[in-house]
Amino acid sequence: MVKVLVKRLNSKVKLPEYKTRGSSGMDLMAFVEEPIKISPNTLELIPTGLSIAIPEDLEIQIRPRSGLSAKSSIGVLNTPGTIDSDYRGELKIILFNHGNKDFIVNNNDRVAQMVLTPVIKMELKEVDQLPETIRGSGGFGSTGK
Repeated sequence: MVKVLVKRLNSKVKLPEYKTRGSSGMDLMAFVEEPIKISPNTLELIPTGLSIAIPEDLEIQIRPRSGLSAKSSIGVLNTPGTIDSDYRGELKIILFNHGNKDFIVNNNDRVAQMVLTPVIKMELKEVDQLPETIRGSGGFGSTGK
């Protein structure tokens, strides 16, 4: 298990936790003084009241909660969102309302999940030609109907 340092920006903030032993992500909760309304086809930045220090060569990915997406058409806009290891600001979640009704975010609502993942750095090597493949330069939809 990897230790990740976390700082509450307010003493009332609840720390994320794994809900089950098999959970991949920890649920993140909104930390808001007043409810936030997300109108259809709009986004809102939802504060969590947390900042973290992620070890180098790791990142935290912010992902939607499947129940929230299925039941209320609410998703994380830049899925997965990336929190870099050198970021120390407050974690905020970009929630988007894909539905046709207003959605209200209240304090301590579980709004997203965070998953700790490894980052493999790459070194680019410029070449004049790339190796051939069966697919070649075929783009979107080139491998099926």
